[in-house]
Amino acid sequence: MAAKNTNIFSLIIFSCIFLGLVHLNMVNALSPNYYDQTCPNAESAITSVVKKAMSNDPTVPAALLRMHFHDCFIRGCDGSVLLNSTGKNKAEKDGPPNISLHAFYVIDNAKKAVEALCPKTVSCADILALAARDAVALSGGPTWNVPKGRKDGRVSKATETRQLPAPTFNISQLQQSFAQRGLSMEDLVALSGHKLGFAHCSSFQNRIHNFSSKQSVDPTLQSSFAASLQSVCPAKNTVKNAGANLDSTPTTFDNRYYKLLLQGKSIFSSDQSLLTSTSTKALVSKFASSQQEFQKAFVQSMIKMSSISGGQEIRLDCRAVN
Repeated sequence: MAAKNTNIFSLIIFSCIFLGLVHLNMVNALSPNYYDQTCPNAESAITSVVKKAMSNDPTVPAALLRMHFHDCFIRGCDGSVLLNSTGKNKAEKDGPPNISLHAFYVIDNAKKAVEALCPKTVSCADILALAARDAVALSGGPTWNVPKGRKDGRVSKATETRQLPAPTFNISQLQQSFAQRGLSMEDLVALSGHKLGFAHCSSFQNRIHNFSSKQSVDPTLQSSFAASLQSVCPAKNTVKNAGANLDSTPTTFDNRYYKLLLQGKSIFSSDQSLLTSTSTKALVSKFASSQQEFQKAFVQSMIKMSSISGGQEIRLDCRAVN
């Protein structure tokens, strides 16, 4: 009996080691030099497309960065967010949290440019990861070598977008969501600072109207800031695209988000929750006082997040499986 139990225990240990090695190999398979021989000009072609799109629409960087986040948090960074719905399947991009995603055409144009250089070589998932990096760098933020070699996924389900962290999450819910993806509390705080862009009223309405039975407005909001949010988002708002910028520099990648957070001028409940934990509050203060520290941490966390692996193929069309 003892021998049998020992064998079972050995099998479990072996399985754990095997799964760990598979995960490690999947991460290690990504390399900054992945396309050096097969498509050396891929990155410059993608950067050119992103730069052109930005010159026509200043909201493109925020859109690409958010798209990449939403891709990685569902099935890993596998380009599943790019797939269109079909008659039998409602895809991720049509799930409630993703309805406001846009600029998919930028990825289409980048794919077209890369296919002209090296057909059937560069995945849509890699193009999105590179475009997100370019979005940050071209908005005044840091640049970095993106590990490449991702494959594109064949599954995309709108129902799975429920896994995305919600703007109403508290610190425990955020920590759990990030931990499930192998991301730490420091990753959580660093990646929260990616606040380029705009938020619709529905994502922060809970803080400025009927906050609780005793208070209409979230008391952690600075009063004049809360009033400004109420003016653009009244209780019975009928303006479809009404909302507010995520910080006071919505097209510049900087550490402004952390400074505003400490002043009671954050948009989402999930932002405010970063101040409810001693460890995350210390990181907020650290990043608020040093742009350099924030950018260093952000790059490390982006590389970590974008290395969550997924797919199986290299799509010819980013909107449809092969």
